[in-house]
Amino acid sequence: MDALAGLLEGPRARGAFMIRACFDPPWAVRVEDRAPLTVMLMVRGDAWVTPDAGEPVRLRAGDLAIARGPDPYTCGDDPGTRPQVVVLPGAECSYPDGRSLNGTMDLGVRTWGTRSDGSAVLLIGTYLWQGEVGGRLLDALPPLLTLTSDRWPCPLTPMLMEEIVRDEPGQEVVLDRLLDLLVIAALRAWFARPEAAAPAWYRAMADPVVGRVLRLVQDDPAHPWTVASLAAKAGVSRAALARRFTGLVGEPVMTYLTGWRLALAADALRDTGDTLEAIARRVGYGSAFALSSAFKRVYGVSPQEHRGRPERSRA
Repeated sequence: MDALAGLLEGPRARGAFMIRACFDPPWAVRVEDRAPLTVMLMVRGDAWVTPDAGEPVRLRAGDLAIARGPDPYTCGDDPGTRPQVVVLPGAECSYPDGRSLNGTMDLGVRTWGTRSDGSAVLLIGTYLWQGEVGGRLLDALPPLLTLTSDRWPCPLTPMLMEEIVRDEPGQEVVLDRLLDLLVIAALRAWFARPEAAAPAWYRAMADPVVGRVLRLVQDDPAHPWTVASLAAKAGVSRAALARRFTGLVGEPVMTYLTGWRLALAADALRDTGDTLEAIARRVGYGSAFALSSAFKRVYGVSPQEHRGRPERSRA
């Protein structure tokens, strides 16, 4: 499992909130949904995305933006336009004074706004919760990142435009998978930019020694790895691996391995009904007690408490 696959391998989109938003100016939507990740793909016209803390960013046709929650932001035709709509957790919408919209802006299948052939059209996909495996990558993203069409022409736009308005059996699953693909492709393009501040462990994937070690522990977390056994696999001494890994990743190799194992366990607790003993064996702990002790030390709650918490509270 490589760095980008780790983002969505556990928390794959499931019933993600996806719409085609269509507006004529003046328009502005205040987003306060606390979603961990939202993708905005500008299909026609332009728009401004204005974070509460940060400068407005303009989107032109073909541009893509990714907003990392939970901080709110406003999207509109101009940074000075006052919001007419507020998007709340659970994809609920209201007027700024708190009154419910009651579906008054629905324009058809997954289409929303003021006019279906409006001068501004965006495709919006929102992940409603965050799994723990993706946390390492999400934490490395800025609150708002953009890719312009001249730097990255999105190859998925025609397919998304066609699929989002279909009303067929299984359509939700199709859109979820397209959203996953869009995010992975966009982040891969973004991290490839020289100016992108990729996380240290992501950049370390390119190192012939540390990259091999990262792949070993990510692909087989249940193996009883030691610094010595990983060093042997990488063809270097134990001391050389320890220095090189810490220097590139920013933490010792066994600390990284512990974090990876616990992240996998957190996702398994959320996504499966497997026993704690089975999860412990799968992620490299000798017993449920050992996993429970490590989990509570890092996350502050027991595995049982984590499993019982609502998904949104884990974001």
